[in-house]
Amino acid sequence: MHSSSIALRRRAVLVAAALALAGCSSVGPKPAAPDLHVMTSGGFTAAYNDLRPGFEKASGRTVKTAYGASMGNASDSIPSRLGRGEPADVVILARPALDALVEQGRVAPGSQVDLVRSSIGFAVRKGAPKPDISTVEALKRTLIAAPSIAYSASASGTYYETELLKKLGIEAQVKPKSKRILSERVGTVVARGDAELGLQQVSELLPIEGIDYVGPLPAEVQRVTVFSAGIATGSKQPEAARELIRYLNSPAAAPTIAKTGLEPIPAR
Repeated sequence: MHSSSIALRRRAVLVAAALALAGCSSVGPKPAAPDLHVMTSGGFTAAYNDLRPGFEKASGRTVKTAYGASMGNASDSIPSRLGRGEPADVVILARPALDALVEQGRVAPGSQVDLVRSSIGFAVRKGAPKPDISTVEALKRTLIAAPSIAYSASASGTYYETELLKKLGIEAQVKPKSKRILSERVGTVVARGDAELGLQQVSELLPIEGIDYVGPLPAEVQRVTVFSAGIATGSKQPEAARELIRYLNSPAAAPTIAKTGLEPIPAR
């Protein structure tokens, strides 16, 4: 073989090797997926906190979470957070409040997915006698006798404040000793002794240390709230947001959700 041919072959091999090395250096580690931002209200918080790590592991994404009430003007409520322009891809809150955000242009129309049904219950400080709320009449007697009652600034509290007491015919006796709690769990207030009786979504009472769950409102005066998820109009990752919502609404998530005192709503 002529020396010129050998030289050409060596040169071709060197060029090929250089191209291969260049290709390898450009591959490198796969860049991390951008963080996903979620805002969730208290009713779904316990279930969400249990489910989030599984989604992060499966998707490779870090999920950043902000917590707040479904409604109201508290600085950390979801409407206030969105109004300040805090980052959000997915919002999870009471369905009426979510639909209001759609009307305000803060949540994408048609992105709403119902996740769970949530009931309202009562709690007392750990070790305190549990009052009778098994019937409507027993509930009325308990509320009239209670020295102080704490209720939330969100869906359950709005029902208590604007409808339940009127329905029971005891608004004049009970409302003056009732305290609306902002930016804090009702159970926490009851646990430290600042209220004798606390009313909130069952799923928000059960995780709180230092209280005993009494039970749900009687069926005749119960108010079931649907908590739903939607995609924020400002989301920079709408497809990833849809993936998270599908995950939260999946059959695999249902047992975890049920353990937190919520009733899962099957995906349609």
